[in-house]
Amino acid sequence: MAVVEFQGKSFEVDEDGFLQRFEDWTPEWVDYIKDTEGIKEMTDDHQKVIDFLQDYYKKNGIAPMVRILSKVTGFKLKQIYELFPSGPGKGACKMAGLPKPTGCV
Repeated sequence: MAVVEFQGKSFEVDEDGFLQRFEDWTPEWVDYIKDTEGIKEMTDDHQKVIDFLQDYYKKNGIAPMVRILSKVTGFKLKQIYELFPSGPGKGACKMAGLPKPTGCV
């Protein structure tokens, strides 16, 4: 298990860079992932996706399927990829502090 140090915080991550524990998520984590994902500036649209992913995970213990993410946020899949270039599973879920999705996110 690796540890990422960023802005005075320590984050335990898995081999793919996802947080080991959802409870460790902080705004500093978003800043770290934003940089690694090549996102220059966080927008309200980014936050809308992150908030939905976190709420869904808290209620269900898993990441939502892409079609649910798209339906609830109102963003088409293309828009989600524009917001999170590495995709909803890798970029968005990682930024939201969710574990690496196992299915089709």
